[in-house]
Amino acid sequence: MFELSPYSGSRPLQRLRQEMDDLWSRFFDSPSLLAPAQGGDFLPVLDIKETPEAFEVTAEVPGLKPEEIEVSLTGDILTIKGEKKEEKEEKKADYHLVERRYGSFVRSFRLPVDVVKGKVQATQKDGVLHLVLPKGKKEMATKVQVKAA
Repeated sequence: MFELSPYSGSRPLQRLRQEMDDLWSRFFDSPSLLAPAQGGDFLPVLDIKETPEAFEVTAEVPGLKPEEIEVSLTGDILTIKGEKKEEKEEKKADYHLVERRYGSFVRSFRLPVDVVKGKVQATQKDGVLHLVLPKGKKEMATKVQVKAA
């Protein structure tokens, strides 16, 4: 009539725990801002420093040539893009090796103040991109006199 079954405790709590474990597993197994993406993509490390005169951005872009990096400033959004294409071929008498690696990234962030777009400087040396974004002059608040109608 009744079958004996082991006591499983509270099934809703077990199901919740399993769902949370699955969620965390998917979060850390998928590409995110916390870790380089899978499949050859990478996410360069950025350092942003604010001085009284400018913002200085340093990005680690090893193996990229200056022509493989694109920096754009649209409004107050700074975007850094890059794509790496590397192919290595080695031929010996008894083997032929061909390796290809591709990776791309896009990093965008909002600047808290206006910058002088005509004076932005970008240099790249030894796998490090260095940007200097001079700050624009702050606009003074404008008072508008309210008149009676």
